[in-house]
Amino acid sequence: QVQLVESGGGLVQPGGSLRLSCAASGRVFSIGTMGWYRQAPGKQRELVAIFTRYGSTNYADSVKGRFTISRDNAKNTVYLQMNSLKPEDTAVYYCNADIRQTGVSSPYDYWGQGTQVTVSS
Repeated sequence: QVQLVESGGGLVQPGGSLRLSCAASGRVFSIGTMGWYRQAPGKQRELVAIFTRYGSTNYADSVKGRFTISRDNAKNTVYLQMNSLKPEDTAVYYCNADIRQTGVSSPYDYWGQGTQVTVSS
């Protein structure tokens, strides 16, 4: 089995910062894409930032220059540093990864349980 476990959400004032972490655990053989999505109330889930399988990064236009995605391959962990947070960044943030399990020939798309980020004064 494989799990994605997120941490680091919370309540922060506008202009503040938070750092999210997502660790893949279990029978992880290899990881392709890995990154973050978010879903605000009444809205569709949207891409925030992601590492492609080639190691490049993609960001939503709304977070460019404020958010930074990074990873620690040895720990199968991806991070999202969020600076200059705005009320419109309020959402549940989900980790997503394309993971191939040990002993399984095909990769599978995994999601974390989500972590709430609230930006409010």
